[in-house]
Amino acid sequence: MSALETLIRVHRWQLDERRQQLGELDRLADKLRLERRRLDEEDAAEQRAAALSHEASLAYPSYAAALRDRRVKLDASIAEVEDQILRARDALAEAFQEVKRYELAASNRAKRARDALTRKQTIEQDEIAIQMHRRNRAG
Repeated sequence: MSALETLIRVHRWQLDERRQQLGELDRLADKLRLERRRLDEEDAAEQRAAALSHEASLAYPSYAAALRDRRVKLDASIAEVEDQILRARDALAEAFQEVKRYELAASNRAKRARDALTRKQTIEQDEIAIQMHRRNRAG
């Protein structure tokens, strides 16, 4: 295995790792957004309960304060994960470019080898044709 093939394998592996990381971050972001929606639904249910019951309306302000803190923390987590997703996408794009760069170099190397072989075969065939022509003229 050539050094170039090894580099391609290493960079493909890194590209796969970056894809997996991005997938994990996307799943985490989805999970956090789902949790945020669940909090909103829970808040709406608690507001309805507070509107129907005097005791619940007395307890609702402290619940709302705790819920607000949870929302702030959850929103901060969502923002952080989205920032990580952007960085992961950039890293994925960079890794993809690296793989393509090495694959292109390998492709060019293979093309040059094929072209050299074709030239060599053409020269050999030309030489055979010249020798046959000389023999036919001489004999």
